[in-house]
Amino acid sequence: MENKESNPGQIIRKIIHVDMDAFYASVEQLDHPEWRGKPLVVGGNAARGVVAAASYEARKYGIHSAMSSVLAARKCPHLIFAPHRFDRYRELSRQIREIFFEYTDLVEPLSLDEAFLDVTENKMGLKSAILIARQIRQKIKEKTGLNASAGVSYNKFLAKIASDLNKPNGQAVILPEEAEEFLEKLPIKKFFGIGKVTAEKMEKLGIFNGKDLKEFSLQFLTKKFGKSGLHYYNIVRGIHLSEVQPHRVRKSLSAENTFEKDLISLEEMEMELKSIFEEVIKRSQKGGIKGRTVTIKLKYADFTQQTRSKTLEQYPEPAQIWEVGIELLRQEEIPKAIRLLGLGLSNLNITEEQVHFGEQLKIPFE
Repeated sequence: MENKESNPGQIIRKIIHVDMDAFYASVEQLDHPEWRGKPLVVGGNAARGVVAAASYEARKYGIHSAMSSVLAARKCPHLIFAPHRFDRYRELSRQIREIFFEYTDLVEPLSLDEAFLDVTENKMGLKSAILIARQIRQKIKEKTGLNASAGVSYNKFLAKIASDLNKPNGQAVILPEEAEEFLEKLPIKKFFGIGKVTAEKMEKLGIFNGKDLKEFSLQFLTKKFGKSGLHYYNIVRGIHLSEVQPHRVRKSLSAENTFEKDLISLEEMEMELKSIFEEVIKRSQKGGIKGRTVTIKLKYADFTQQTRSKTLEQYPEPAQIWEVGIELLRQEEIPKAIRLLGLGLSNLNITEEQVHFGEQLKIPFE
């Protein structure tokens, strides 16, 4: 990719998204040769728990992160369950990050296993972001023995999508002149940041790919999706102005869901909280993040809002987070119907040497 000017004085950025392939599971197979080529998951066991990561061999059985361990074992009776070793994952993550900094200081880690890099101006003086991505992947392999995939484009949104196109152990580029045509053909479920619930809502409106999305006006999308409407209107046109932010420290981790139909019964709320909890655990385990404070967020049908929190002495495991979440939900009677429910962790296990970056994690359920 070469720098071009779409407007006078405006430089087209060169952004790389590097994503390690099945990172936790791959580390376990790296350190345990006897597990290589076999279906393996990190986290939980055959009796209880949640899958944090699945090897590509396990994925062939339909096993994925955030799935209950019991269901995973049912899908694959000979599945290997490996306990997570976050210290080891952080060690390798630091080695990988050192490679990134050989090329640029504009590195925005999203978790232990993925990051954005702005290499428009880079320390190697290389003009080709495609070449830089290839070199980085090769150095990661040589230094750690692990495979990485990469996406290259002119903004973060497209680079993120590109990194998933040729997984595992591959890379792809989306050039500025290719972006709109590529996005028009892309299924709406493949758009980064559009979750399952939002995709289903869009499909009910007849939006199945980028071309369909492009036919709706900004006014219509804002009416249907609130503030996210502008985001959807822009990204399908290849517009995403968020810069790589190397100094953004995460203070909390959360997920939330806004419901099309208000929740009335406690049973409904507990069922919805379960899926939100699973998303929080998926993200926290992927980033090696733990938090001592558990908070639930309640937004009522009249748009008033309430939070309930509990701080623990030790970092809780997933089962305890769920217990606290339910405890907070049942703490006192919920007086009105609920339109939004959220669960979050704060007081995180982040030190200056173990900083994780990125936006507050929310499921885009508007």
